[in-house]
Amino acid sequence: MSTPDDGPRTAPGPHPGPPPYGQQPFAQPGYGQPPHGQPQYAPPQYGPPVYGSPYPPGYGYGRPTNSLAILSLVLAFVFAPAGLITGIIARRQIRETHEGGDGLALAGIIVGGIATALFALVIVFWVIAFASLTSTGFS
Repeated sequence: MSTPDDGPRTAPGPHPGPPPYGQQPFAQPGYGQPPHGQPQYAPPQYGPPVYGSPYPPGYGYGRPTNSLAILSLVLAFVFAPAGLITGIIARRQIRETHEGGDGLALAGIIVGGIATALFALVIVFWVIAFASLTSTGFS
């Protein structure tokens, strides 16, 4: 008599062919001594893997970035003189605290300095143009 756990029954016939890919036709050999003729492998020369950060707990993944350095680069595009000044202050703080962001502060100084110089040249040009128009007697 068959039970529901027996599975489907097939009629006897020729060999069904090789098993599907990934299945072994026979049972796996047990784990024990390797067969005769295969070399024994020595244990690894290093210890087990060590997981975790090389930094002390609470330290993070590296040096924190100085907030004023980030602000100096942003302000260099929004209001250039403020970006120049905050970049200089940020570089002083970075030298004292050894934080990251020295490149950001330097970029804020460079962009802020160039934009401030261009803005100053535009103002000087306007003053000269206005002075030359009023002295010629524009009437």
